[in-house]
Amino acid sequence: MGVAAKIAPSMLSSDFANLASEAKRMLSLGADWLHMDIMALLIESLRKHTTAYLDCHLMVTNPLDYVDPMGKAGASGFTFHVEVSKENWQELVQKIKAKGMRPGVALKPGTPIEEVYPLVEGENPVEMVLVMTVEPGFGGQKFMPETMEKVRVLRKKYPSLDIEVDGGLGPSTIDVAASAGANCIVAGSSVFGASEPGQVISLLRKSVQGAQQNN
Repeated sequence: MGVAAKIAPSMLSSDFANLASEAKRMLSLGADWLHMDIMALLIESLRKHTTAYLDCHLMVTNPLDYVDPMGKAGASGFTFHVEVSKENWQELVQKIKAKGMRPGVALKPGTPIEEVYPLVEGENPVEMVLVMTVEPGFGGQKFMPETMEKVRVLRKKYPSLDIEVDGGLGPSTIDVAASAGANCIVAGSSVFGASEPGQVISLLRKSVQGAQQNN
């Protein structure tokens, strides 16, 4: 598979009082992206301190309203939820790209995977699919292994697509996600709560790369 492993520590689990140094620490320990579940103000303040890829996930009902502010704040990727954008996703993707951001679409555990197909196959497609592996909204939840079937189906259908997983990812759950075909791994408490976060980042990456070699 020609998709690179990308490990994205979730800044939701970081020490907000030391956001800039937390970001720097994660990047120095090998993080590829920084995953942001948070609003434009925080992204803007972090952007002043880093050139890192800011992978922004918006759990909002009106993502169109956020394209301009997120673009101005310095977001790199803009991932919106399919559940709230069935009517206007084409316009949304176009605006995200026009602001220089990379469009992605997310889906909750209960949403059928077929709902994202049109967005991946459209004339102006999204460039990443985020499969939520917990119900979004709260950190520290348990990984839902049943969501892996969606990842498997996506990977088989779209070999070169970036497929991200978010929720409950860590050393005990990475192998099942990697072998299903996920290559972008969001990890919060398993990285920030570890005594050696760099070792966890490295383990996550090795699992993704190992699974790709075995496929």
